[in-house]
Amino acid sequence: MTWSQDEQRRLLAEIEEHLLRDDPRLAARLESFNARVERRGRPMSRRGVVLLTVTWLLVTALVVALIVIALNHPAALPPTTPTAVP
Repeated sequence: MTWSQDEQRRLLAEIEEHLLRDDPRLAARLESFNARVERRGRPMSRRGVVLLTVTWLLVTALVVALIVIALNHPAALPPTTPTAVP
C-alpha cells in the first residue's frame, strides 16, 4: 500500500505531536541535532576557506622539508669509496 505525500506529511505531523507530548526531552534533543545538521550544510565562509588553505600549505611545506632533510642526512646518502691520491 502506498501513501500519497499528503498522507505521509499528516502521519509525520501526528507522530511529531505525540513525541512532543510523550517525551519532550527527546524531542528537544532531536531538534538540537537537526539544527546542527542544518548548519553543516552551509558553505564555508571565506575566512574558513583561507584558514584551510593556509593550513594545507603549511602542512605540505613541512612534509616536503622533512623529506628533504631525511634524504640529505648522512645515513641516507650512498656510501662513498675513498679515492687514492697518487
